Amino acid sequence: MNNKRTEILSLDSLKIGYISGKSKKMLLPPLKATANENELIAVIGRNGIGKSTLLRTITGLQPSLEGEVYINGKNLNEYSRLQLAQKVGYISTEIIKVSNMKVYDLVALGRFPHTDWFGKIDAGNHEAVMDSIRRAGMADFRERFVSELSDGERQRAMIAMVLAQDAIIMVMDEPTAFLDISSKYDIFHLLHDLTRKRKKTIIFSTHDLHAAISQADKIWLMLDGDLKEGAPEDMMLQGDFNHLFDKSDIKFNSNDGSLTLRREEKGRISVEGDGNEKYWTEKAIIRAGYSVTVGKPLAVVKVLSGVYCKWICQTGSSINEFGSIYTLISWLIKNETRII
Repeated sequence: MNNKRTEILSLDSLKIGYISGKSKKMLLPPLKATANENELIAVIGRNGIGKSTLLRTITGLQPSLEGEVYINGKNLNEYSRLQLAQKVGYISTEIIKVSNMKVYDLVALGRFPHTDWFGKIDAGNHEAVMDSIRRAGMADFRERFVSELSDGERQRAMIAMVLAQDAIIMVMDEPTAFLDISSKYDIFHLLHDLTRKRKKTIIFSTHDLHAAISQADKIWLMLDGDLKEGAPEDMMLQGDFNHLFDKSDIKFNSNDGSLTLRREEKGRISVEGDGNEKYWTEKAIIRAGYSVTVGKPLAVVKVLSGVYCKWICQTGSSINEFGSIYTLISWLIKNETRII
């Protein structure tokens, strides 16, 4: 049995950037990457590195400087604008500001590649619009004006529009920007659902590294001299994400994907216990500027789980008991305990 996914999109020595008169400004060295069917791909990189430029280039909205983009094995430049619109849908970071346009009308715009010259929405197109609205969770909002929607609702309406376009590839520039945590993960759930149930390939840029690692099938990691791609877990094991913070005061932990500020280490503390209580105790101790070790520390924190959890910190001959992680950390900070 052949379980290999079909390749939908590929970049071959692609140079992205801007053309001004006779001069060209290349943002990165030639890029190579692929996207397969049913994949959710997150594009990660620092501000200004070219994530939006890359997305616009692979959708044909911005010309490449050199190299090729292939969709279903065919060069991007060989598609007509109408044919390309039937293959690729795009959502930008710009907020739609329109007056007197209802959600249904916005979503119906996505059917343009499938209508006649007059853009008539017949019975078949109407059903496609309604199906897209339902799948995006916007059925109760179809008669609402776009200007009355929240950020999360507006983003769902935009996704419904691209769904109505029925393109095999959906490209989104920061689809969760400006959303609260609940709305953000609602959108991620929707994108994941679309790759599995609608067989879409979705490529999206994001600044949320944790969400990308936990939700995406593949990462396109844009660095100053390269584009690395692979499963998030493979890239964690290879230490690829560490390169994002080489010149930063932020430290990336490849063990669990967490981020911490680089601080002068105050000392080493051993934590004894198990379960969630131990895990979050270690997190708090690291945040306070200490390292957690299993070596020979001069301080030990014992986490005693039960109906009433408590923490016992032993430093030399001193033993102190606490009823919460907050009071434990406050005591360490207040006493400037240096365990070195």
